[in-house]
Amino acid sequence: MKRITLLIIFFILIVIFMFSLNVYFLEDKNTKLDIAVESNDDIERSSKYDYVHDFSEGLAFVGLNWKCGFIDKEGNEVIELKYDDVSARFSEGIAHVMLDDKWGVIDKEGNEIIELKYDEINIFSEGLAGAEIDGKWGFINKEGKEVIELKYDGVTYFSEGLANVMVDYKTGVIDKEGNEITELKYDDISLYSEGLAPVKLNNKWGFVNKEGKEVIELKYDDVRLYLEGLAKVKLNDKWGFIDKEGNEVIELKYDDISLYSEGLAPVMLDDKWGFIDRKGKEVIELKYDIIGLYSEGLAPVMLDDKWGFIDRKGKEVIELKYDIIGLYSEGLANVMVDYKTGFIDKEGNEIIEIKYDNTLSDFSEGLACVMLDNKWGFIDKEGNEITEIKYDKVHDFSEGLAKVKLNDKWGFIDEKGNEVIELKYDDIYEFSDGLARAELDEEYFYIDKEGERKVL
Repeated sequence: MKRITLLIIFFILIVIFMFSLNVYFLEDKNTKLDIAVESNDDIERSSKYDYVHDFSEGLAFVGLNWKCGFIDKEGNEVIELKYDDVSARFSEGIAHVMLDDKWGVIDKEGNEIIELKYDEINIFSEGLAGAEIDGKWGFINKEGKEVIELKYDGVTYFSEGLANVMVDYKTGVIDKEGNEITELKYDDISLYSEGLAPVKLNNKWGFVNKEGKEVIELKYDDVRLYLEGLAKVKLNDKWGFIDKEGNEVIELKYDDISLYSEGLAPVMLDDKWGFIDRKGKEVIELKYDIIGLYSEGLAPVMLDDKWGFIDRKGKEVIELKYDIIGLYSEGLANVMVDYKTGFIDKEGNEIIEIKYDNTLSDFSEGLACVMLDNKWGFIDKEGNEITEIKYDKVHDFSEGLAKVKLNDKWGFIDEKGNEVIELKYDDIYEFSDGLARAELDEEYFYIDKEGERKVL
């Protein structure tokens, strides 16, 4: 389970990293974008930009000579290119902008609805956003009113009507009127979940409710958020579960435990894993070296370096003979033997022959990416290769199309494998709001789903 946990954390970090690349426009400063518009049935350039981003809510941000603004799908500069930085895209009709190191908020007409005076502004959550001036934080609403005084050293987002705040390294909880629900005395506070929040004081954890009352004694060495009425807690290096009244419904005797999935939770004792039900009964013997969560009624288990699947009664319905396996998705699971991969169904039948060198992902919308002899393509759930396994790179489908690369040129295929957009581009991005950015001969522009080079 530790290996599985590390893998999950690793993939989450990758996702966070990839998302951060899209947040700011600091890309290659020598890159130029040509916005193409139709004139007399011909496409002509209207202007050149240094930086571009995908469309969102009908607008895309662009930059020129270190200034940025927004254009619409006709190529009109609806937000003047005057800001030093902007948030990557509009969300709920607003965007954050920065000028002379001060942040504010604009609407889609370019009106500065929140004055550019803040050193930092967080995203809005439940109608409020954290804002900071000279190291002090408070909250503003979407009209720019400072509804909670800027007096805290740090704040979190609002969740379930409450937010954590910090002063002099001590944290507490406030509501949307700024009332301090708990005294600012805790060393750490996590988010509320199911009406309760973990709090830490003098290296011991417990829980407070939304009135700030310590309803679960601060006595545990570690805790996790409540999920489906239970929270995992640790004391003296042993884990168990408590309910919302603090009753230890699952004895604290395990070396490690995971969350419940489909009514069962993985537990580990003396380096062996099994499953317990919500009453703490060990319904599946603790004998496996590694186990995963249940998905579609089956859970992956490993014993003596071989993987298979068990059902909810512990029956090994898929023989433990595989080197690596994945979770079931759309009724199929990826398996590997001797460095070759394929897919099996829930009866263990090899639906997709174990002959491929790699897979990019599980089945999604009936398709999966596979690699053979360093070339990529797509297969359906019957094992039919809907595209020839010939591409140098492929990506998952987005808005009905997938980007593919061959001989250093990019294009798009549809879900039937047809190359609907010619593979001629030096680089290309996924579609967003019906348009995709493309590069050809050091020139950037937008294309639609027919491959037409234009801003609609």
